[in-house]
Amino acid sequence: MQTTVRAPITFDGTGLHSGRPARLTIRPAGADHGVRFRRTDISLGDTIVPARWDYVERSPLCTRIVNDAGVAVQTIEHVMAALAGCGVYNALIDIDGPEVPILDGSAAPFVRGILDCGLRRLQAPVRAIEILTAVEVQTATGWARLSPGRGLSMGFHIAFDDAAIGTQVKKLDLSNGTFVRELSDSRTFCRQSDVDAMHAQGLALGGTLENAVVVDGDRILSPGGLRHSDEAVRHKMLDAVGDLALAGCPIIGHYEGHKAGHSMTNLLLHALFETEGATRLVEVDAGTRARLPGVNIQPEEIPAVA
Repeated sequence: MQTTVRAPITFDGTGLHSGRPARLTIRPAGADHGVRFRRTDISLGDTIVPARWDYVERSPLCTRIVNDAGVAVQTIEHVMAALAGCGVYNALIDIDGPEVPILDGSAAPFVRGILDCGLRRLQAPVRAIEILTAVEVQTATGWARLSPGRGLSMGFHIAFDDAAIGTQVKKLDLSNGTFVRELSDSRTFCRQSDVDAMHAQGLALGGTLENAVVVDGDRILSPGGLRHSDEAVRHKMLDAVGDLALAGCPIIGHYEGHKAGHSMTNLLLHALFETEGATRLVEVDAGTRARLPGVNIQPEEIPAVA
């Protein structure tokens, strides 16, 4: 059955790009509501922004959604990944500004809050988007593909000049709490040269060495080093889980990204839904549900950093 959270869950922090205080509250919602954001700092007009692929205003630095009234919320990928990874299909997310708090730069604090609160089953079946044929998009820098699969699985490849990151490849079956165990605590990362460039543009004003992994050549500048030797590719996969959640339903298929990012994953969803016969909407049975994220998660599986 579909799910929502049992009670409101509030997170306080700072916006990564704005550097301003940000408060977010995940609230229960009814069946077929989906995930929607509500700007509580705006009193007039349409303040609801659906967390859907067709509301995305593509950006290379984060995932930003905008409604028809121009109301926007950005940096939603980590909380969306946490909801999808914990099997939450319906939520109303109140937010008091234009940006989700970055917290520790991963999805782990959101996961901890959701699992500590618990989920409530709703009287409606889960529907999923089954991939029937491979769909791929390419740019000058990389490519992304969705192809048929039994549940949700993912492969990712990244390559950076900085030796601290280098080339990393990872493949995961995302069933049975894999997202929580393997991906949720991996932090956003960047190069020191990128930080300098973003600061010059008035961006990443809330970024610190505590909420991002910053590298410079072969050095890790963030205190404590890495949480995983391949934390960078794990975080790219975390982002992809959050961006794929904007499909509006769980995906049954295999995602593969080669030097992909937020914009490319959104381009892929556009191509998927524009390709006739590439998908079908199916009602999820117990066997299929067990192969999707968010099933059989045990409290001890939540990363200790959360």
